Amino acid sequence: MSALTLFGLLFLFLFMGIPIAVALGLSTVVSLLIFTYDPPMLVAQKLFGSLDKFALMAIPLFILMGNFMSHGGTAKRIIKFARTVVGHIPGGLPISAIFACIIFAAVSGSSPATVAAIGSLMISSIKEDGYSNAFSVGSIACAGSLGILMPPSIVLIVYGITVDQSIGKLFMAGVMPAIFLGGMLMLVTYLAAKKEGREKLPRASLREIWSAFKDAIWGLLVIIIVIGGIYGGLFTPTEAAAVSAVYAFFVSKFIYKDLAWKDIPKVIKASAITAAMIMFIIANAMIFAYFLTIEQIPQALTQWIISLNLNKYSFLIFVNVLLLAAGNFMEPSSLIMILAPLIYPIAVALGIDPIHLGVIITVNMEIGMLTPPVGLNLFVASGISGLSLQETIKASLPWFFALLVGLAIITYIPQISLFLPNIIYGG
Repeated sequence: MSALTLFGLLFLFLFMGIPIAVALGLSTVVSLLIFTYDPPMLVAQKLFGSLDKFALMAIPLFILMGNFMSHGGTAKRIIKFARTVVGHIPGGLPISAIFACIIFAAVSGSSPATVAAIGSLMISSIKEDGYSNAFSVGSIACAGSLGILMPPSIVLIVYGITVDQSIGKLFMAGVMPAIFLGGMLMLVTYLAAKKEGREKLPRASLREIWSAFKDAIWGLLVIIIVIGGIYGGLFTPTEAAAVSAVYAFFVSKFIYKDLAWKDIPKVIKASAITAAMIMFIIANAMIFAYFLTIEQIPQALTQWIISLNLNKYSFLIFVNVLLLAAGNFMEPSSLIMILAPLIYPIAVALGIDPIHLGVIITVNMEIGMLTPPVGLNLFVASGISGLSLQETIKASLPWFFALLVGLAIITYIPQISLFLPNIIYGG
């Protein structure tokens, strides 16, 4: 009854249009008052105490780093480098846009930021090269979703904090799946361009590739600083976030000189707004998770699913269907905070690796960025291109189905996710 009341109130509030963070907190407070004798003061203590975690500081700092990088000319330089590397392949221009999305995703850690940064520069260029508007919009909207899988991924940080798993391992586990999914998107683009008889761009010379690489190197170095620093033992993920934010400011302001002094308050304000929104969701989701724990809802759900005699393969189908459905309606971080505490104990009981589970959940969240009504990538791509939301959805379908196939492969071949963590941490 407590579970039905909690989730019933949550979905009622969401249906009423109440913001997700408020809906989480309000449904929990009402349920606590009905089913427990906990004093109201406990809610305030849990609300603020849930944010008293060092690892959470990485979220606003990575957001600030991404905003510094995306505000300046880093995206232009990365695109130029990508075009020199893969531009000669059939469909080279949109493939270079996907390649640029993969690189920029590793810089920004944000899907909407990746779509906005790369899309605003590449969609018009792809159209001018003779491709349809749908071709350019669909490929970039889907490739931009890799932003929440490539480290530094805020979604992976939220998952790691929620289920108490190593953020370093999760970061490393996201690399190979992101590259694999990016490769699948490139393959779809290549086949579509080949079918349309698109001409290749001229192959860039080694000197041109080297020149573009040198121009982009300061932006690309942030990937090495974050990943190399964490796995080299120089600093924690939170410290890496702080270093990367300072580095991004220094590069944008003093090396590329794309950032004016008057723009800095705007960048900080935009970062603070985004971070506050995510932190408020996390705080309320922690209260939600607290009620689940004291009412032993995850344990009861675990026992029920185990009693169905599902093996781990059947359970993973159930998880994917659940997450794909829920991803249509909820933002990734809040969805993970709600469902991860329910899914995690069952997965562990069935012998599923928690790090692999984190990647599966994140890939589902990527696909959720491409499904209405909460698909942020669709709204960003629609706004940049001028296509309607319906046209943007239709344009994304070939690459969307490629991501679904990629999800199935990643789900049932765990070594794609676990290969690098096992090498670095042992396994």
